[in-house]
Amino acid sequence: MKNLKAEILKDSLPNHIAIIMDGNGRWAKSKGKPRIFGHKNGITSVKEIIEGCAEIGVNYLTLYAFSTENWNRPKLEVKTLMALLVSSLKKELKTLQENNIKLNTIGTIYNLPERAQKELADVIEKTKNNNRLTLTLALSYGSREEIVNVIKKISKKVVNKQLDLEEINEKIINNHLYTFSLPDVDFMIRTSGEKRISNFLLWQMAYAEFYFTNTLWPDFRKENLFNAILEYQNRERRFGKTSEQIEKLNE
Repeated sequence: MKNLKAEILKDSLPNHIAIIMDGNGRWAKSKGKPRIFGHKNGITSVKEIIEGCAEIGVNYLTLYAFSTENWNRPKLEVKTLMALLVSSLKKELKTLQENNIKLNTIGTIYNLPERAQKELADVIEKTKNNNRLTLTLALSYGSREEIVNVIKKISKKVVNKQLDLEEINEKIINNHLYTFSLPDVDFMIRTSGEKRISNFLLWQMAYAEFYFTNTLWPDFRKENLFNAILEYQNRERRFGKTSEQIEKLNE
């Protein structure tokens, strides 16, 4: 079997990978099981991908775990997902510590059940000094809502004369995002064959490379991740420049 991990170039890794973990429900349906069965099995994929990123040296991994729109799902499914989040955090704290992984969250966390908020805060506090990989869970997250909040915060500062209108630039906006402590996304992966970004990190993915795969999330493993990263490394990231300009910069 081909060793994909050995082929990955360590000097051109994506610094920040964002993943839309899609297909849990369809995976469960294909096996004649309820949707929650897919979510439970998707946790195995989460572990694999976190481990894979840590092994090869990716610094930041952001997982779209629960969107603002997901609150509209059946109440039982939402309740079970929140319970799954709490139990997973409790189980995985030891693994995060052993692998020097820092947990972070973005989104309207105050909308989560109190128990989930407490467990998140506990794990975030206990892993805050870890520095091998920053794992960010996007929970009750919506990018448009995030941008609206940024506009409100900056507008308030302008009105209160804490900030001059002419001072507003990309850096100011970045500093007011949920992701103010994270770099821009380099590489976005979406599983299950859907080809859209579903209100995820719209500002932060301005220059990200996109990768779409038909593999459903519960079947996505390290080898799938490594294969995606190899494709990323075969692309030319120009950031608005020409190929010739990029070549000169790399000389």
